[in-house]
Amino acid sequence: MTETLTAAAADLGGSSGRVMLGHIGPDHLDAELVHRFPNRPADRDGRLVWDVDTLLDGVVAGVAAARAADESLACVGIDSWAVDYGLLDSDGSLLGPPVHHRDSRTDGIMDTVRQRLGDGHLYGITGLQFLPFNTLYQLLAEEEDRLTRAATMLLMPDLVVHSLTGAVGAERTNASTTQLYDVVTGEWAVGLARELGLPVGIFPDIYDPGTPRGSLFPAIRERVGDDGRIQVGGVASHDTASAIVAVPAENRRFAYISCGTWSLVGVELDAPVLSDESATANFTNEVGVDGTIRYLRNVMGLWPLQECLRKWKAQGESARTINLGELVQAAAREPALRSVFDAESPELTPPGDMPARIRKLCADAGQPVPETRPALVRCILDSLALGHARTVRDAIRLSGHEVDVVHLVGGGSQNELLAQLTADATGLPVLAGPSEATALGNLLVQARTAGIIRTRTEGRALVRATQPITRFEPRSGIDWSGWLD
Repeated sequence: MTETLTAAAADLGGSSGRVMLGHIGPDHLDAELVHRFPNRPADRDGRLVWDVDTLLDGVVAGVAAARAADESLACVGIDSWAVDYGLLDSDGSLLGPPVHHRDSRTDGIMDTVRQRLGDGHLYGITGLQFLPFNTLYQLLAEEEDRLTRAATMLLMPDLVVHSLTGAVGAERTNASTTQLYDVVTGEWAVGLARELGLPVGIFPDIYDPGTPRGSLFPAIRERVGDDGRIQVGGVASHDTASAIVAVPAENRRFAYISCGTWSLVGVELDAPVLSDESATANFTNEVGVDGTIRYLRNVMGLWPLQECLRKWKAQGESARTINLGELVQAAAREPALRSVFDAESPELTPPGDMPARIRKLCADAGQPVPETRPALVRCILDSLALGHARTVRDAIRLSGHEVDVVHLVGGGSQNELLAQLTADATGLPVLAGPSEATALGNLLVQARTAGIIRTRTEGRALVRATQPITRFEPRSGIDWSGWLD
């Protein structure tokens, strides 16, 4: 058994990708950024799509940077966001660019399917939250010619793996997010797909995290300077599944919030919750590592704040004027709960003028309109903390799972005001960190494959021992209860 594994984690997000170089041993775990690259959607013929070539170039450049930094690099794992996919023809060629989940092509489709089949039928099979951009609805919105010509559907991380190695498959944690996966049998929901007229032959075999995916193509090896050593590993390819692997929990009595563009809020269970009440509450049962269930609900996350910053930058203002750290400090001095909005409001999903949308939501609700930037940031963070608290409360109630602490991981864990407000709203201690949970979880699965660590529990203990974590205790003085009902 190797004492230390040198591995790379390629973590692909909706606005950027990065490659982290990690070293994992029985008593150490570190990760450093070696390459970051933009991942911006493009408008092609009226469709919002992903630029796969640029995405792949970024991954390859990142692996090359990792190899240059440490010649002992042995493996790389790919994780990304969920639901989006590419269609390959019988020759393995991509049938056009993958469409972005925020594209409008799925408008109205989810409602039509729910009316036709019924929520109970859909939820009883898939256990999945009803979201209009789920893979199921995207496939139903596909151009007929493209769907007819398709031989294989690959979700985004497996599309990148295919481009690197030629391997074809669907990693289980990501397959479970499609609303085409049977959460009880652990297989594709082929009966459901047939009911809706979808071609089930395009669904590839499902594989588990930790399954090796193969060596790099010769042309890729040449670009990264690989001598044949580097292997592509099958990690928990859904980024949230990877993040939950790195939650530094001491026992099972925890809730988690993986906070970035989205907040994924829930608990870790051994079996899905498929009750009518769970379906009504719009909770999802996604698969995690070791057959666990990530029982969670999507909350809007930091997307509204990110879009406000983008809007302000587009107005040509200097970085000093819109310094996020200073804005958050100023927001902390604003009155609490003066104006809030529903963090799951569909009006906030598309890109656009987010400050105007939030002000309209507040005005329509008869609340004071946040005119200044600090007031607007405080409104966003108060609303997000309320969304976190409501969802934690609902997860506990619906699952019967007892919770003593909330783990806040991902980029949002660096926002101290958000962490404190989440503790205040939930009434539970919040442990913030690690901020790089997704990359660390990616690396931990690779380390398990290599035999460096043996269990999920060992991996979490390693995170606790090596990563900075900040504790936030709930404060008294502000009554959140009236807003949680």
